[in-house]
Amino acid sequence: MKILMVLTSHDQLGETGHKTGFWLEEFASPYYVFKDAGAILTLASPNGGQPPIDPKSNQPDAQTDATRRFGRDEDAKQCLANTLKLNQVNAEDFDAIFYPGGHGPLWDLAEDPASIALIEAFISQGKPVGAVCHAPAVFRHTQSESGNSLVSGRKVTGFSNSEESAVGLTEVVPFLVEDMLKANGGHYQKSEDWQSHVETDGLLVTGQNPASSDACAVALMILLKSGH
Repeated sequence: MKILMVLTSHDQLGETGHKTGFWLEEFASPYYVFKDAGAILTLASPNGGQPPIDPKSNQPDAQTDATRRFGRDEDAKQCLANTLKLNQVNAEDFDAIFYPGGHGPLWDLAEDPASIALIEAFISQGKPVGAVCHAPAVFRHTQSESGNSLVSGRKVTGFSNSEESAVGLTEVVPFLVEDMLKANGGHYQKSEDWQSHVETDGLLVTGQNPASSDACAVALMILLKSGH
C-alpha cells in the first residue's frame, strides 16, 4: 500500500500577523495509523521541503500520543523536512491520498491546480481520498467526471462553523469549510464541537476536527483493505 500525504505550504494566518500551517496531530496521528498498518508513505506539499507546523499545535496542551511519538521519531522528521513538490507526484504511483488539516490549506491547497488535478485523478482511478478538519477545503474546486462538484450529493464533514467561531477565526479565514461543502451540494454532517466524527461516502473520507484524525485515517485504511 502506497499512500500520499499532502501538507500545506502556507504559513500566514490571513492579515493577523500570526503564523499558521498544518495541525501537528492531524499529520502525526494518520501518519502512524498508516505506518503501523504497513503502508509506504510519501509526503508532498505545494512548495516542497519542510511544511510549516501551526505553532499552536506544537504547544504542550495540544500534544497527543502520536505527536509525542513524532517528537522522538527522527526518520519521520526527516521525511517531513523533505516533502516532494506537489506538481512532481502522480496519482498512478499511489493507492490513496490523505490531507491533514490546519488553517493553511484554506489558502493554498484549496486553490492549488496540482492538488485539484491529483484529487480528480485519484477518484477517476477508483482510489480513496481522505481529508480531516480544515483539509476538506481541498474539495472547493474539485469536480467529478460529470462536471459537478466532487462533494455534490455526498455525505461529508469538516471543521464546523461553530468550531471556527470558537477559535475566533470566522472573520479571518478566506471561507468557512462547512459553508463551502454545503454550497457545493455536499450533505454536511457533524457531531458536537471537538468530538470525533467521520463520514465515508464512496471514495471520500472526511473528518470533522483534530479529534477525528485517528478515526479518519482508520476509515481510509478500511476502504483500502476492502478494495472499496
